[in-house]
Amino acid sequence: MNNSNRHQPENAARAFIGNACHFLSAEYLPKIERCLEQLNDDQIWWRANPESNSIGNLVLHLCGNARQWIIAGLAGQTDNRRRDAEFAQTDVIPRNELREILRTTLAEVEAVITALDPETLLEKRMIQGKEVEILHALFHVTEHFSMHTGQIILLTKLLTASDLHFYEFEGDIPSQQWRSERTLRSD
Repeated sequence: MNNSNRHQPENAARAFIGNACHFLSAEYLPKIERCLEQLNDDQIWWRANPESNSIGNLVLHLCGNARQWIIAGLAGQTDNRRRDAEFAQTDVIPRNELREILRTTLAEVEAVITALDPETLLEKRMIQGKEVEILHALFHVTEHFSMHTGQIILLTKLLTASDLHFYEFEGDIPSQQWRSERTLRSD
């Protein structure tokens, strides 16, 4: 095996870990935040019918899932998840508080993920009563965030009847914020 091929599995594992962090923090978080910015608290907690979830419920659910799978499942913290409560919540949690819950959760998740040794991705952990590989846990949380981010986007578009301008993002910062910060720096 030549030198360039010798480290391919480790490089692939590092890339997988890096991509999981990127999607969670630099793709899904800004999109969910943009949605929350467009809505008032009543819209965030609106349900189309009793069988549907509000955007607020989906955010709580994403946080609960990520905490259970990554923070408890991979970092060994206590699993205090009450999944049913994520969906049963009907009392309004204000937008800024909900956004802070999401940001805090993803910061903790990112800290756990970036601390992972790439050589451990195939090790097993017990999560939700199932033995799964660390790789599986990372993939599950990332795809789970993707699915519910899409639902949040759809609900936001239905509630606002507007384009959310996701392609105007500059790097990890929504373009309007980026332009404002850039203008302030040049003054």
